[in-house]
Amino acid sequence: MTDWDHYQTSVLRYPELGFALDSSRMDAPAEWPEPLRERIGRAFRDLAATEAGEIMNPDEGRAVGHYWLRKPELAPEAEGNWIRETKDSVAAFAGKVLKGAVVAPNGNAFRHVLLVGIGGSALGPQLVAKALLPAHSPISIHFLDNTDPGGMDDVFVTLGDGLAETLVIVISKSGGTAETRNGMIEAEAAFRAQGLDFAKQAVAVTGEGSLLDRHAVAQGWIARFPMSDWIGGRTSVMSAVGLLPSALLGLDIDAFLAGAAAMDEKTRVPDEATNAAMRLALMWHHAGNGRGEKDMVILPYCDRLDLMSKYLQQLVMESLGKELDLDGERVNQGIAVYGNKGSTDQHAYVQQLRDGLPNFFATFIEVRRTRQGGSLGVDESGSTTGDYLQGFLRGTRRALAGNGRQSITISLDELTPFSLGMLIALYERAVSFYASLVNINAYHQPGVEAGKKAAGAFLNLLSTVRRHLAETGSAGYTAATMAQTVGEGDVEEVYHCLNHLAATGFCYRETGAGPGEDLFVC
Repeated sequence: MTDWDHYQTSVLRYPELGFALDSSRMDAPAEWPEPLRERIGRAFRDLAATEAGEIMNPDEGRAVGHYWLRKPELAPEAEGNWIRETKDSVAAFAGKVLKGAVVAPNGNAFRHVLLVGIGGSALGPQLVAKALLPAHSPISIHFLDNTDPGGMDDVFVTLGDGLAETLVIVISKSGGTAETRNGMIEAEAAFRAQGLDFAKQAVAVTGEGSLLDRHAVAQGWIARFPMSDWIGGRTSVMSAVGLLPSALLGLDIDAFLAGAAAMDEKTRVPDEATNAAMRLALMWHHAGNGRGEKDMVILPYCDRLDLMSKYLQQLVMESLGKELDLDGERVNQGIAVYGNKGSTDQHAYVQQLRDGLPNFFATFIEVRRTRQGGSLGVDESGSTTGDYLQGFLRGTRRALAGNGRQSITISLDELTPFSLGMLIALYERAVSFYASLVNINAYHQPGVEAGKKAAGAFLNLLSTVRRHLAETGSAGYTAATMAQTVGEGDVEEVYHCLNHLAATGFCYRETGAGPGEDLFVC
């Protein structure tokens, strides 16, 4: 079979959606072995059960409903009505803001949105805003998506006096997420410093009756929108989490949802030959021998999609990175994801991809048309910047294949709310399929919870060390003497507490010959 013949049998196209998936450079077998075919059948059944509302997150006893968000009629009646009502309330509120019926306390229109969230509560809106927000948008968006005080200060300095015309969206399902709570408290303080009433410019997206919900009610925030337990953070971009900021920016949320629904319809068909999400999951399984033995490198050849790799890091790695399978067996599953954008990467790590360790497979994401209108020629042949971008994509793909490196190419005719919704839905379903193929729960995150518990233990120790320094620190402590004082067996953790307190100005450090001789004085 010639390369051309192989390409024609390996490319899966949805022309009516402006979408194609090319797996011709993955060296996949013509037929999958029988054991894998049995798992493919189970994966299709699992997705049908998911959409039917069965408990698919057994560890947390939850249904998984993010697929319902773009087709509420699939959901049980109560959940379907909830989805429609939430979407309608988001659209109505955003419409009032954009039309000037809801304005800032100074009487002017809101010119900025400040989103306070973490993980999927920020990554989804960030991806959508970067991908779709027009350069001439009358509203800008900013994010507090970490508990880094320096990063927060940068955002507040950037907003400056514009804080008076900034609408703040605080997103937390429980209201107890530390990073989001800290961002909210810092934002409240920044508003007070300018003599502004934070509550009159604040909106919550949270679970009904949560800590954040109760706080918003008590403080008189201007609006609240609900979240549900059956929507995970990493798949929440089509709930109020992503729809509210998108609608406030004037983006077409109906088209966004329609694109996801259209891809869902295509990938609901239980036929791996015509199902792009199953094709994608099978390529992941083939590349990594069902064990994640190769990394997934995401290479979008479109500046507006440069956050795609970051978004997929969470979606793929949080969903698939699991120690135990559904039978309780230790499997240590997962696929590592990284990437940036083309052709930038050709001047960075493509060198290693071509000539270094063959421990990856690449995914090129092509947007065939990124500029409306014509382009000028930039060389003597009349080639345009877009011609060069296409040339670099095809050249890199060929160069990788020439050295035995596998790649997938996803092509979109253009980048629109519809096609972005379609792309996100493709990956969401591919993740669900892959999880079934390797028999893991894609919808919980025990490792994340373990990290939160460890952070809480460190913060408790930090508080204890700070108190002892404040009371008796004038004589000075080494890490060992402080550990003995507070009854902590891990001297290194105490040392990190002391170093942090010195860095923040609570005490000062007299540097010794080594960490054990450093003296901390308050």
